[in-house]
Amino acid sequence: MYKYVGKGVFKAVAIGKVSVFKRNEASVKRVHISDTEHEKERLACAKRRSIKQLKQIYEKALKEVGETGAQIFDVHMLMIEDDDYNESIDNIIETQHVNAEYAVAVTADNFAEMFSQVDDSYMQARAADIRDISNRIISNLSEEGEQESTSTGRMIVCADDLAPSETVSLDKERVLAFVTAHGSTNSHTAILARNMNIPAVIGVGEEFLANLSDGTEMIVDGYTGEIYIEPDCDIRKKYEEKMQEDNEKKELLYALKGKDNVTLCGTSVEVYANIGGVDNIAAVLMNDAGGIGLFRSEFLYLEGDDYPDEEKQFNAYRKVLESMAGKKVIIRTLDIGADKQADYFHLDKEENPALGFRAIRICLSNPSIFKTQLRALYRASVYGRLGIMFPMVTSESEVERIKEMCEEVKRELKGSGIEYSDTVELGIMIETPAAAIISDRLAPMVDFFSIGTNDLTQYVLACDRQNPKLDEFCDTHHEAIMRLIKITVDNAHQYGAWAGICGELAADMSLTETFLRMGIDELSVSPGYVLKLRDTIRHIKLI
Repeated sequence: MYKYVGKGVFKAVAIGKVSVFKRNEASVKRVHISDTEHEKERLACAKRRSIKQLKQIYEKALKEVGETGAQIFDVHMLMIEDDDYNESIDNIIETQHVNAEYAVAVTADNFAEMFSQVDDSYMQARAADIRDISNRIISNLSEEGEQESTSTGRMIVCADDLAPSETVSLDKERVLAFVTAHGSTNSHTAILARNMNIPAVIGVGEEFLANLSDGTEMIVDGYTGEIYIEPDCDIRKKYEEKMQEDNEKKELLYALKGKDNVTLCGTSVEVYANIGGVDNIAAVLMNDAGGIGLFRSEFLYLEGDDYPDEEKQFNAYRKVLESMAGKKVIIRTLDIGADKQADYFHLDKEENPALGFRAIRICLSNPSIFKTQLRALYRASVYGRLGIMFPMVTSESEVERIKEMCEEVKRELKGSGIEYSDTVELGIMIETPAAAIISDRLAPMVDFFSIGTNDLTQYVLACDRQNPKLDEFCDTHHEAIMRLIKITVDNAHQYGAWAGICGELAADMSLTETFLRMGIDELSVSPGYVLKLRDTIRHIKLI
């Protein structure tokens, strides 16, 4: 038996057989070339292919790990276009007259070494990102396939390290856990592991790989960071008991299916689910969510090379409404732009994408795109109980324009003899400080508010939520955030609207009682958190 210790990044236990992750790595050789322009054209083609692949991975991540985790691949796309990175590659090609593969490999080594030597864990983790995008470009230059795992059945995947794209590309249904020799808790891979709910231990050290081969038995303890290779009977029994305890806790949660979300003193709150696509509906139903509080419609725009037409959108919206069988479904209109790019939108590169041209700003500036989505939504409304939610609102004038366009669409549908529901709720996301501050003006104009705490937090605290380096400064419990949430809820209720939270704070059980005391009507979380939140609510006593 061999024991190693790393860092656990998702608290769960796995017992199973090992599959050693193997890559189809391109062999990079230095080749003298005479036509540097042709080599740069090859490079441009490989970069375009790489970005296309990353967009596909982004779409998969959006559905499986949500918006925050998926944005890692937006960062990778931006890194491929980074001026310093590309100038280095071009310079090597031009001055040394070498092939593009070699120029990319040298640049990757140089940049990764620079990042690794910085005395900062966040910057050190970016070295893995540089190698990931560079390996992808080299693979496309060499026209070799994607990295892949040799696993069959449900396995514990072991590797020297896993790039973010490799992590997302793993088939969750076939992965019990993963263990890596390298990596840090600030790495994108670790963040993805947590979002994917996969038991994982990272930074175990290279020596553990020497004792591994496919089929080796292993125990992974994501609580302590311990792994055991070929465990003895006592250790195996200990962890079988630990897994049994975990399963019993899960069974207790499942016993809550069908129960009400009611506190000990009788206060009721809706518990809904956030999802990134139609494929996630099964998880919503399995976890007994009361409805869908956030359906991210942008996956329809990111999975193709052109704008999704009305029929494609209508069919997707109808499917989710039919599947939810009368439970409320709140669909967020297109939230794309800045860090979520689709080439056919022809959006400019921005210096500060979080504050950029995105979401409702794009929709109001492109009425034909917006009206196509609204037509599809209203047509689908007859198949269930629909709410439409508009992101990144900052002013009354925006809401007025939104409502005018909704009325225009309804008139057009009626004129064409097309049915739609008269009971569609209209709401806005409160994710900018401006919207929270003037929520008393906005509340009379809508049916509901949904507070997006992820963006609200970064705007209030001036902290980029994608930058782990700022973790110590990004206090999600900051009094300023709590005050804005309370103001928003009070103003909603004063003017007859209801208020919910669909950001990550909705799943922060340490704040559940605080939110209920504020009067929150609805909490929307990832499907896997629905029953945990229900259990927390049922143990709270407000009076």
